[in-house]
Formats: sequence, structure tokens, C-alpha cells
Amino acid sequence: PKSKRRGAGEGSIRKVTKADKSGKKREYWEARYSVPNPSGKIIRHSVYGATRKEVAEKLSQITGAISSGNFVEPSALTVSEWFDLWLKNYCNDKKYLTVKSYTATENNHIMPYFGDKMKLKDLKPLHIQQFYNSLLQKTTQGKNKERTISAKTVKNIHGVMTVALNCAVDQEIIPKNPAGKASIPKTQRKEINPLTDEQVKLFLKGSVGDEYEIPLKFILFTGTRESEAIGLTWDCVDFKNNTVKICKQLQRRPKAEGGYTFAPLKNNKTRVIVCSSFVMKLLKQRELEQKLEKKRAGEIWQGWQTESERKTALVFTKPDGIHLDATLMYKAYKRIAERIGVPESRVHDLRHTFAVLSLQNGDDIKTVQENLGHATASFTLDVYGHVSETMKQNSADRMQKYIEAIG
Repeated sequence: PKSKRRGAGEGSIRKVTKADKSGKKREYWEARYSVPNPSGKIIRHSVYGATRKEVAEKLSQITGAISSGNFVEPSALTVSEWFDLWLKNYCNDKKYLTVKSYTATENNHIMPYFGDKMKLKDLKPLHIQQFYNSLLQKTTQGKNKERTISAKTVKNIHGVMTVALNCAVDQEIIPKNPAGKASIPKTQRKEINPLTDEQVKLFLKGSVGDEYEIPLKFILFTGTRESEAIGLTWDCVDFKNNTVKICKQLQRRPKAEGGYTFAPLKNNKTRVIVCSSFVMKLLKQRELEQKLEKKRAGEIWQGWQTESERKTALVFTKPDGIHLDATLMYKAYKRIAERIGVPESRVHDLRHTFAVLSLQNGDDIKTVQENLGHATASFTLDVYGHVSETMKQNSADRMQKYIEAIG
């Protein structure tokens, strides 16, 4: 009997064997699906892959989009429509801040430039180059003044364009990525501003008694990121072995999106920091301090209630047991920074200070990389590869001792 005709949105998978020009047989998989055009006529399309699983996944995404009404004919997709589809359907495995950054890039730069007219299939390297060139001439309104868009921002936008268009290639919507041949401007790494030895001394004195004294000193002498320090829990503090495990961060999000939320680390890489006795004494002080805060707060205490709960509760909290606020920590640090004569310094500069102090005191680059949680040692070298005057002098002194020893 004649097989039933498939309706719109239905699909099929088959194995295909074809001979190339030399006569050699080549096997691949084809998934076919159908959609109605504006006149209602059913149009059939195909996607291909090396394995059945690969084309099945592609087919599932397409038929799902058809069922939900989000499918757009590939040949009719505009650049903006593709970015919308990409964000909704192909970024579900990305981290919250990554998707937020992708979305901001689309809304603030890609959509305003390309609008709803440029078809994705018509997008050429020249169009992308003209887009990047226009960005470098564009200005944005900052807090107090107009700012030009930096080469670093253009490089980040290029990264988003590349990922999104590579996905379009993978989905066989376009044959190749037009962003691949674009020329992007050279970027200059932003200069870091670690505290000097004298400023560290002033900071240690100037922060005494501040509500954020202990977490700020913790960041300075462990090199943790602000969100990692705020998200530290007691089960990650090992007083016996003088270590702290960094395995998560407390991330600030809009209230509508859950507010402060525990999130994975920047590169999903848990690390264990062996701490100085100074840091462990700070944490022991914080442990006693928090218990006193709970007693004083009484009924308004909103933190842990039992000793069992405390073991997995936050280390750094407000006097009522609620998590610390990143904005208030920033303001607290800025007050201290102004008092010690470095008003432009940021909380993140404490992390930079830790890295530079570690290198100055003889730590190898691999140890510094692991303590900071960088993905690679090459990245750490790139950021902190400049040699401070102290390190230069130490190097010269070591060489002099060697010369004297062999003389």
C-alpha cells in the first residue's frame, strides 16, 4: 500500500551512500523535514551529518521549533532573526552571565546595525568588516562622559559573532562563516593597579573595624574573586590543613531572575588554596564573630539555625545573617581606598595585589595560576608577566651572588 504523506513538521532519517568522482563510496546520514511556505504548499528540506545521532539531534531541534511556532525558513532568516533563534535554542548550556553578555551584544550592537533587512545567507565578510569599523567610530554615553568603543569591546563582539555564525554553519543554514576573514583591531591589555607594600600596610590599618574588614583582607591574601569570597561556605574551610576550597560563587542577578544565586566558577575549575596562618586566624576570628552576631540578632537572625546548618552556611554575612552585598562591599573598599590615598583602586585590585606579591615573594607562575583559578599559566603570564622593580632587583642580586660564588 502507498505510504501516508507526511505533514508539516514531520521528519525522516535515512542512510545515504554516494560515489565521489573517483568512484569511492561515501556514506552519510540525511534527515528530511517539511514546512509550509506562505502559500501553504509543503516544502521539503534536508540536513546532513556523519552519524544518525548527529542528524537526529538537528532534526529534533528543527521539528521542535516548527511545533512551537519559532521556525523560520533558513533562506529567509535575517541576521537579527538568526541571533534570536541562536540565543533561544543553542545557548541553553551556557552560563547565566555568558548568555547575558551575548544578549547585550545582540541588543546593543548587532541588531541596531543590521536591523531586520540583512538576510543571513547574504552576509559577507565585507559587511562584517564594515560593522567592526563602524563600532570603532561609535561613542556611548558613560556615567559622566561620552566614551568611544574600545578595541577590546570589538574583539568581544567578534567573539559572539563567530560563535553564532559557526552554529549557523553547523546547522547548514550558511555554507561558511563570513566572520572568519574579518580583521579585528589589536587590543592593549588594561594596566593593572596593585597596591604597593606601603599601601598594603595602610590598608591593613585603615580597614580595622570596618564591617567588611575580614572579607576584604581575605581577598587580598588569597587572591579570590569577590563573588568567590562572598560565596564561601564553612564546609570549604579546613582549619586542620590550613586550606580553603573554592568551588562556587555567589552571583548577583536581578530580583526577577532569582537575586543572589550560587553559580559555578568562571572556568568550572575547583581549586584548593593553602592559606597563611594570618588568613586562617582571620577565618577563626570570623567564626567566633558570626556566632556572637547570631546571639545578638536573636529573632531577626536570618542565617543558619543549628550547628549542622552552620557547616554549610556562608562564612561572610551581615550582622543579621544575610549574605554580603557586592555593592556595599565596593563602597566600603572605596572609603578605605580614599583614606589611604588610592581613590581609583577597586576591590579586584586586591586580587591583582595578591598575584604580584606572590610573584615578588618567589612563587612560581604555575602556583600563582592555580591559586588565582586561571585556566592556563600562559594567561597568568600574559596578565602579570611585567616584571616589577623589586623582582628586577632581586634577579640582579641573585646573579651577583652567583658571580661572586664562581669568582
